[in-house]
Amino acid sequence: MKIAAPALFVILWSTGFIGGRFGLPYAEPLTFLLWRFGLVTLLLLALALATRAPWPGTLTQAAHIAVAGVLINAIYIGGVFSAIYRGVPTGIVSLIVGLQPLFTAVVAGRLLGEKVYGRQWIGFGLGLLGVLLVLGDKISFAGGTWGGIAMAILALLGMTAGTLYQKRYCSHMDFRTGGTIQFGASALLMGGLAPLCETMRVQWSASFVFALLWLVLVLSLGAVSLLYLLIRRGEASRVASLFYLVPPVTSVLAYLFFGERLGPTALAGMSLTVTGVALAIRR
Repeated sequence: MKIAAPALFVILWSTGFIGGRFGLPYAEPLTFLLWRFGLVTLLLLALALATRAPWPGTLTQAAHIAVAGVLINAIYIGGVFSAIYRGVPTGIVSLIVGLQPLFTAVVAGRLLGEKVYGRQWIGFGLGLLGVLLVLGDKISFAGGTWGGIAMAILALLGMTAGTLYQKRYCSHMDFRTGGTIQFGASALLMGGLAPLCETMRVQWSASFVFALLWLVLVLSLGAVSLLYLLIRRGEASRVASLFYLVPPVTSVLAYLFFGERLGPTALAGMSLTVTGVALAIRR
């Protein structure tokens, strides 16, 4: 379980870029996420009611859960999707979001009292270097906009803050009821922003439906629940280091699905990233 859960999380989380690439040509990002978060909310609410899952005892607890959900779901995923939709290459988005382990390690010690050892700092550095090698031949600002870059940076800040907030205030939430609150709050935010910023038109196609169902069932229900489980059981800085593995795994999936090439430099970067993560998460 100690090995299987992190490995499964990385694989599932990495498919988010692939799902986004399949679905974004048919819907604008906030509209896409409104459908996604709305469906997840309904599924989790039905599960919570059917299994009589416990709800938060106070409004304060519910508010903390909602804030963490908005940071991780609406801000992070919304930022990533908006950056890709605005033309920023996936490599750049992955690289910017890939800085999250370093941000988390710096802040975790101050907010959560977690001690980050020298070996972990070396692991963070090796992981970042490996990500740079993996994405080196893909990094290009061609076609992107500064607004898209800003969205990617917003995603980085949202995920960093969300990971720390979840660890500090929501570690013991029930995923069925807590997830309902978190995705419901994110859906409400998307419901308020989408009509103001987008046309909200959707081109219903097999590709869009597949992408939507994949992101709802596999990402939002599978990967996010694993993320919360990992945050509950481990230090925020160690969990964050797993995100270094996402760009390499995404590159492999892009090679399999879209024929994007993997050169020797990328393969060397993957090995370096795995080494760095192993140092960062080792107790």
